[in-house]
Formats: sequence, structure tokens, C-alpha cells
Amino acid sequence: MRSRPLLTALLAPLLVTGALAVAAQASVPPPPAGWTTVWSDDFDGPGNTLPSSANWIIDTGHGYPGGPGNWGTGEIQNYTNSTDNLALDGSGNLRITPRRDAAGNWTSARIETHKSDFKPPAGGVLAIESRIQMPNVTGNAALGYWPAFWALGAPYRGNYWNWPGIGEFDIMENVNGINSVWAVLHCGVNPGGPCNETSGLGASRACPGSSCQSGFHTYRFEWDTSISPNQLRWYVDGQQFHSISQGQLPADTWTNMTSHAGYFILLNVAIGGAFPDALNGPTPRPETVPGHPMVVDYVAVTSRGGGTTPPTTPPPTTPPPGGGSAYSTVQAETSTQRSSIGVETTTDTGGGQNLMQIGNGDWALYRGLDFGSTAATQFIARVASGAAGGVSGLVEVRLDSRSNAPIGSFAVANTGGWQSWRTVPANISGVTGVHDVYITFTSGQPADFVNLNWLTFGH
Repeated sequence: MRSRPLLTALLAPLLVTGALAVAAQASVPPPPAGWTTVWSDDFDGPGNTLPSSANWIIDTGHGYPGGPGNWGTGEIQNYTNSTDNLALDGSGNLRITPRRDAAGNWTSARIETHKSDFKPPAGGVLAIESRIQMPNVTGNAALGYWPAFWALGAPYRGNYWNWPGIGEFDIMENVNGINSVWAVLHCGVNPGGPCNETSGLGASRACPGSSCQSGFHTYRFEWDTSISPNQLRWYVDGQQFHSISQGQLPADTWTNMTSHAGYFILLNVAIGGAFPDALNGPTPRPETVPGHPMVVDYVAVTSRGGGTTPPTTPPPTTPPPGGGSAYSTVQAETSTQRSSIGVETTTDTGGGQNLMQIGNGDWALYRGLDFGSTAATQFIARVASGAAGGVSGLVEVRLDSRSNAPIGSFAVANTGGWQSWRTVPANISGVTGVHDVYITFTSGQPADFVNLNWLTFGH
């Protein structure tokens, strides 16, 4: 299976076309203090040779035997084991290069680790990391490019029809040469379910400093069982931009994706398919330019801690996700479920975290808020915005279903910066009793327009 498209909150940052020198590190960097290397490959070796067959399986064709066609995503390329598509460059890099022949047929490459048991030690943390330069192509010439660094649950091997229940961690995805990295979790059932399939639960952001295409960046995923609830975290160049807590998902969904033998790691560059088509479809096009490789410096798996049984319940001082009084301060990051919204440390008074990179179509769910017997008539939220001029949107309140009409809303535009916070009230229709509360976000522009720190209700 290949990652499914992230169809909500798709960023549209400015494309960057500058080029930087491509340079590999001499070797896999040593793990941080307290971490231990579990497995790694630095792709050293003679140029124009295949990667280590002891470490990697080379996938070929248009799908696994007996599995869904076009790898389950509609991508059109034929994967090969040719060094035209997959080769070490002799300078410590692996290059995966899409090609197109005179008849218009595309080829590329996809590899996966032999090992399929990557998971944290009991009570510890697992990290999967790679230093990658995405294909250095942007604009119309990049339409259809779909590079990825990801991991699939071990039970997928030999079955090919148990996705997404076995879990998929998309550590780095990119499409169409956009200067953005997507991080996505796929889980549960398809379609719909707790992971909103086939989109998944994801977030995206621009690469720090140089664009994703013009320079190397380090993409990292951590699976933390040392805390309760357990947590999944995604980083680019050390900056966290997405997280999912065990408490956000039903217990059986979490168990199904974490209790099996572990995960195997994949690297590939697809051409065309559901995700790139969702943004600029159909792809590829005649103006798409072949021959731009994804360049991989290393892949490393490390772990920290372990040897203890992780706690199974949150500490008594930590409130469970969802529930409680609608008139208390509800921290935005405690949402039971949300779509395509990142989390970051806030500079607002009181500290903690805020939801970030929120745009049109995004939403967050807060289950079981109790409004009591006296009707609430106000919604109050703490928001910030660094949106560009002309970009604005609505923060809306809906009860019990995202398809229900909003009971109230307020508009927000640039407040002076993404950490320049304002407390904004809005009138709502009178609400009593216990309800699931959806905070939804609507805008006429594709760009993100708001961050959210907390919310509450009043009489």
C-alpha cells in the first residue's frame, strides 16, 4: 500500500526554485546522548550500483502480487531494479530517479527494509530518521512527482488488503514540487473511521531555511511509549510540526496498529496518483520533466529507554481527552480528534501548546462538553494569525456533527503574527446539555489563516 492523499488543509506555499549544492554527510550521525542505534544505512558504495541487498528489498512492477493495482493509489509508474532508476552515486547518497521513455511511459524505484520489526522497546521511544533532498524540480515541471519516506505495519506483508488497520506512518511526503513536507498517520478502517481515511490524520509545513527541493533536510518520526497516553511525533530539521496522542484514537484502533511485530521502512518516488492529482490533477502532464532524483543521505533507526512497563493510564493530574465543563478553559491541543492540524509550543501566557497551520476545511473535535441547564450564549477563543494580506477565515462552532450548521462564528485575519494572541468572543445560539463540539474553520483562500490556543463558553 502507498500513502493515501491528504485532502484537507493542503498548504500552498510559495514555490522556491533556487538550487543549493547537494552534499552528503560522511556517515550516519551518531545518535544523541541516551539513544542507541538499532539499524542504519549510509548508502556508501561505488557509484551506479544498487543499495545493499542485505538491507533492502527492491519492489518492482505496478503492485504487490495479489495486492491492489497501481500500489493502491493510482500512481502510474513502473518500479524497476535498474540503476537508471535506483543507484548509489558514489558520494554517500542513494538516488531514486523517475524516467520517461519516448512513448511516454514512466519508470521509477521503490525500496523497503528487510527488517519489519521496528518498534519501541517496552516503555521506551523509537525514532526513524532520514536526511533527504526532494527532487529539485518545481512548478509545472514537477506535476506528478510524489517522493516519500514512510513505514508500514509488518502484517501488510503477504496480505496487502489489511490497510489501514495495521498502521502507516508517513514521515515525509511531498507532491508536485511544493515547498512543503506532509506528515500523516493512517489507521483504522477505510473509508472514514478515526483516521479520516483515505486522507489520514496529517499536518504539513514548509521546510526550514532552504526549500524542500533545493537542499537536504532531516525528517524524523518518534513513537513514544515512555509517556501515557503514548504519542507519535513528526519533525523536520528538529522542529516538531505534528503529533497524535493515543488518547485521540479508539483503544482498539491504537492496539491494532501498535501490538503487532513492528514496521518496515520504505523510500520511493511515485509519479501521478491520488495525492498529486488532488492538488493539480490530472498528473503527470506533458510539461512534467523526468530525471530529477530524490537524494537520500542516510536512514537511521534509534531507540531510547525501555525495560519498564509503560503506564496504562494517565497520571491523576492529567484530565482525559474530551468531556468536562464547557465553561472551563479547554486547551485546543486536547481535542479528541482533528484533521490536518499541527501542534507547536506556544509563547502565549501560561505556556503549553497551540494548534497551528489551520486552514479551510480543518476541524477539531471536543467530545462530551457539558453546558448544564442554563444556556450558553457565548463562544470565546484565543487565536493568533500571521496570514498574508487578504487571507482571512471563520472560526465556527458546530454541535454533534460537522455537517450541522454552525451555532456561531467569528472572523479572524492577521493579528500581527502566528504567536500574537487575541481573545475573541462570539455570540452563539443558546446551548444546554452535553454535546460533542466541533470547531470548524472556513476560508475562501487555500492558505492557513489561524492558530488556536484555547476555547471556552459563557452565559
